[in-house]
Amino acid sequence: MNLQQTGDRKKAGFTLIELMVVIVILGILAGLIVPRLTDKPDKARVVKTKMQIENLAMAVKQFKLNNGFFPSTEQGLKALAEKPGVGQTPRNYPENGYISQIPDDPWGNEYVYIYPGEHEEFDLFSLGADGEQGGDGFNADIGNWNLN
Repeated sequence: MNLQQTGDRKKAGFTLIELMVVIVILGILAGLIVPRLTDKPDKARVVKTKMQIENLAMAVKQFKLNNGFFPSTEQGLKALAEKPGVGQTPRNYPENGYISQIPDDPWGNEYVYIYPGEHEEFDLFSLGADGEQGGDGFNADIGNWNLN
């Protein structure tokens, strides 16, 4: 009886080498998969930023169609949510504005609006993940002139 119990114990467990092989395989898989998954949230933020810029740019263009001029840099994007009290007064401003509120970019920074623009009639852009002008990769600026 004692011999039979010893044989069962050997069949029931894993050897140290088997465990190490499994750990190495899991490490290799994690090394291949994790880098691909870690940039997904930043890619999603870039897509969301581009969509928000397109929506804001359409609202700015609608403002111009209704009033004959673009909001000034001083009035900024705020002119889309509430009637400007500074600068040129819009004559055909809708009661509820053009949008309900100005969103921050997905990194929590305010969008930058400049009129007249350097790249387009007006420039509307996010400073990217780092919140500073310029940069590469996810830190790069995303503007209405480079949405593609």
